[in-house]
Amino acid sequence: MDLRGLACWRKWLWLGVMLAGVSGALAVMPNRPAARDTTVEVPAPQAGAYLAGRFAQRADDWKAAADFMSDALAQDPNDPSLLRRAFVLDLDDGRISDALPLARRLTRQDDPNAPLAILLLIVDDVVAGRLDDADGRLGTLPTDGITKYTSPLLAGWLAVAKGQPKAAEAALAPLEATQGLGVLYALHRALISDVANDPDDAAHWYDEALKDSPPTLRVVQAAGSFLQRTGHGDQARALFADFAKDNASNGLIDRPALVEEADLGLTPAVAQARDGMAESLFELASFLHQEESDEMAMVYARLALVLRPQFPLTQLLVGDILVNRNHDQEALLQYQAVVSDPALGWSARLRSSESLIRLGQLDQAAALLEAMAAEHPDRAEPLVRLGDLYRSDRKDAEAIKAYDRALERIPHLEEPHWAILYGRAASYERIGPWEKAEQDLLAALALSKDQATVLNFLGYSWVDKGINLPQARTMIERAVALQPKNGYIIDSLGWALYRMGDKDGAVTQLERAIELKPLDPTINDHLGDAYWAVGRQIEALFQWRRSLQESDEQELSDAVRKKLKERSYVDPGIAGTPNGAL
Repeated sequence: MDLRGLACWRKWLWLGVMLAGVSGALAVMPNRPAARDTTVEVPAPQAGAYLAGRFAQRADDWKAAADFMSDALAQDPNDPSLLRRAFVLDLDDGRISDALPLARRLTRQDDPNAPLAILLLIVDDVVAGRLDDADGRLGTLPTDGITKYTSPLLAGWLAVAKGQPKAAEAALAPLEATQGLGVLYALHRALISDVANDPDDAAHWYDEALKDSPPTLRVVQAAGSFLQRTGHGDQARALFADFAKDNASNGLIDRPALVEEADLGLTPAVAQARDGMAESLFELASFLHQEESDEMAMVYARLALVLRPQFPLTQLLVGDILVNRNHDQEALLQYQAVVSDPALGWSARLRSSESLIRLGQLDQAAALLEAMAAEHPDRAEPLVRLGDLYRSDRKDAEAIKAYDRALERIPHLEEPHWAILYGRAASYERIGPWEKAEQDLLAALALSKDQATVLNFLGYSWVDKGINLPQARTMIERAVALQPKNGYIIDSLGWALYRMGDKDGAVTQLERAIELKPLDPTINDHLGDAYWAVGRQIEALFQWRRSLQESDEQELSDAVRKKLKERSYVDPGIAGTPNGAL
């Protein structure tokens, strides 16, 4: 939920909070003293702002949440819970200048062990060159949770900043013994040796990091930079070329730029200790993001950007988290800051096109994708995205042309390309001819036989046309096995059973589907047909009425109106209006 128009939104939310407070107070006025009151009371002066902030946070509008919580804290500056919430929200929104004084208050007065406050103060100390202060704070971090891994990394890079590379190696040691962190340990040992001008040790640890299969882009970039700078340009080019080949199906990576990067005289991935700390925080943020812990991932990413403001990987990550929160306008700013990066600019532009589409700026998105397609005549990804854009906008003729152009750029179709054929089939299915849609769906299954969406699409289409029913049922049953909680696929199975004469089986499956997708008009229509077929006529009329209420497709609405008009004689009141008005 993107709470734009904040001033107007504040007005109505405050009114709602105040009314809720009045009605709530009236509701809980007791006739006699309660035995025990366990209610957590929020002091009245800041109650509205506090509740508004909580509401905004739950709606994933952290910017508004930070505004409201700051208002609440201003009205009651000594409330420790408000202080803690306001600090986290400011930090999450990147308001470092606002978060810093709150962090000092948390560590000095209310919560001396607040790990995020300590981390921010450590970062601020490093930026200001107060390395001893940073070192002292580091010892106060908890030894459990995510800080169990944060502390060794930061301690290692603080030692580097003090010119103590051997102490840095010792500080990293706990990571080596932790299962699953071998690559992280090896990479940072390599980066530390690289910064400390120990090329032999760096070469050893870069080799260790590259043993991870497959290596990450960041490991390849760091190792490739080292090889190029130490006179091994051929090895660097081979490393980048191998990575590009192994990621040939990854449309987010600019493979030609990666290969060229080996010849650009790269600067080190980490040039100083401060960059190494940022690298550590980014990698932990990336891990948290992969584990779907975006709130903490955003905080770690913001801390990384304090240390290294121009850090493309972290800026992409912040953009992705903002997209997850439906804040595409803010995400665009992050992506646009990365578009000039040799390796990540392509990915940033593709991400930008997706955000533009979600923002409804389709012309801008189409222009961007066309420009990218023109820049790289051998690359299909922008044209695939363009086809998807036109298809979602129901410009199916344009979508088919875009998919055609994309497929012309692919000399040999492989398993990941099934999605292009599926997209083109969806457009052919809408505007014809059906034979071409069917051909694309069969070709998609030949590339990837267990794609539930393709199995369902083709199976349902055959059922709806009354052809190849046994084969269609087999396909749909396979799709259900692959996605047993997908209401649309279960609907297809119910409809297949209905068309094949198993009306009771159809009811069973369609009732399962309606539990998963209760407001889908097509499923309601299908269940109405099945109910009518087994003599449950009142329930059938109810389902058709619901279908008509939810439908925004003229063809379906007309068909449902016809059923209601012809059959509402069972109980005219059920249909909702007199027959002639339908």
